[in-house]
Amino acid sequence: MIVVTGATGNVGQTLVRLLAQEGEDVVAVSRRPQQAELPPGVRHARADVGTSRSMRPVLEGADALFLLLGGELNSHGESPDALLDVARDSGVKRVVLLSSQLNSTRPDAPSHARLRAFEAAVRTAGPDFTILRPGGFASNAFAWAESVRTRRTIHAPFGDVALPVIDPADIAEVAAAALRQDGHAGRAYELTGPEAISPRRQAAVIADALGEKVTFVELSREDAFAHMARFMPAEVVDGTLDVLGVPLPAEQEVGPDVERVLQRPARPFAEWVARNLPAFR
Repeated sequence: MIVVTGATGNVGQTLVRLLAQEGEDVVAVSRRPQQAELPPGVRHARADVGTSRSMRPVLEGADALFLLLGGELNSHGESPDALLDVARDSGVKRVVLLSSQLNSTRPDAPSHARLRAFEAAVRTAGPDFTILRPGGFASNAFAWAESVRTRRTIHAPFGDVALPVIDPADIAEVAAAALRQDGHAGRAYELTGPEAISPRRQAAVIADALGEKVTFVELSREDAFAHMARFMPAEVVDGTLDVLGVPLPAEQEVGPDVERVLQRPARPFAEWVARNLPAFR
């Protein structure tokens, strides 16, 4: 049995579907009641990955766990050791943690201290582990969907700074491989897209897919901070803007790990846009 936390998100939904297609016994975990239809045979469990007590009955008898922290769980909550102890005691033999590239490129970033604590916990908990460290997600472009639909406009800072954003579907495929196959234990995979692409170029890709003009408006760092601080802690906003505006060389490099694991190149941003175009129409 494979338990997938964060099962309603961009990575989790795809991962649940991939595992189900391979005939795995899957439990999809979310903190809210089941809202979307699940693939045949997949069970839903309502539990909070930030509370080990709620996860104990979900993990009983599980062989593998996909661990994803969402929202406020990235900044505070119960000790990671509490959840990993429950997983080990429940018989979990394999843990795949979705972490962040910043834990290798900016190992002292305050915004990712909790993810670093989870990385340390999975390394010492006992079960085999694999750590996934993606860079920026292509799906962050969903933040532009409403302004594209209503005004054919995209607002973003650092218009010409390019980063190799990754399709969440590729993260899900790498996670599925690590959960199901041998040979990934003890690895930390840094996951990127196949090319560095700037926000201005992303806007052009969306425009090409729509067949209509989309205007790009570059925000100042101050304006971007004010917008993001409405739904993110200030230290997280600052760290995010540092990466977006002044990335380190390693954060702009295209990594080989997606192709190494999947035996194919990572999906380009244009493929993500084509698959999600209805959100922008």
